[in-house]
Amino acid sequence: MAKKADLTAAMQKATGQNPKPSTLPTKVEEKPKRETPLPPSREGKKSVVGYFDPVVVKQLKQIALDEETTIQDLLREALNDLFAKKGKPPVA
Repeated sequence: MAKKADLTAAMQKATGQNPKPSTLPTKVEEKPKRETPLPPSREGKKSVVGYFDPVVVKQLKQIALDEETTIQDLLREALNDLFAKKGKPPVA
């Protein structure tokens, strides 16, 4: 199967233009820019996501409220407990 020509090449062929290869635009993969800057506390971090029943979320929020902490801190504690149980260092 023949490779399809890109739009730029097709337009140049249709108009009779023959630019030098060095003047053709090069494709550069750029990361899309964020509309809002990333908070310093999240730089270099990755998110971990899970889907749970609403009763789980409600209970987790209630524990965070009762202990005057955040869900993130509770999850950090739970992950470190899991790591310890599995013989891994607590890195969360």
